[in-house]
Amino acid sequence: MLKKILLFSVICTVLTSCNKKEERYVPRPKGFNRVDLPPHAYQKLTQSHPYTFEISKYAEALPDTFRTAGKDWIFINYPQFKANIQITYKEIGNNPALLKSYIDDSYKLASKHQIRASAIQEQRVLSKTGKTAILFKIEGDVPSPYQFYTTDSTKHFMRGAIYFPTATKNDSLAPVIDYLQKDMIQLLNTLNWR
Repeated sequence: MLKKILLFSVICTVLTSCNKKEERYVPRPKGFNRVDLPPHAYQKLTQSHPYTFEISKYAEALPDTFRTAGKDWIFINYPQFKANIQITYKEIGNNPALLKSYIDDSYKLASKHQIRASAIQEQRVLSKTGKTAILFKIEGDVPSPYQFYTTDSTKHFMRGAIYFPTATKNDSLAPVIDYLQKDMIQLLNTLNWR
């Protein structure tokens, strides 16, 4: 009799477990933060510097507050994205050795990202105003995915870099990075020396 009860229990357990829907656990797909990007719109930089260019209407030009900043260094701040484009400006004074040191510094600053970068691409760009710039695209989880420098080789030298002071992964920031990169190209295309 005990065997029959035990057998009956096992059969009931098997039959009731077969009738249950099998639950499948599927991992959630990767998601990204939603970012609403405004349309590109530009305005002239209104501050007095040895250079002029157009910045986004959604950004504000602020003085660089770092202790080592020069008087014509600025941040083009994007409060909506918690990002900025840092612009550093230096006079060359027709000194080829000084120009070479500024260019070398630009390469050193770009190469500092090699630890976390998966690739660094260098590209020579000719702006619509006829100025040549070297653009660095730094791929990977780096705080500065794009940098550039441009010069007239005798008097003016400018370096720019997009910075995200955040720990968010760059794949999540990709739409914002692309947006700021277009603003950086607009800056270069409208750059004029004073």
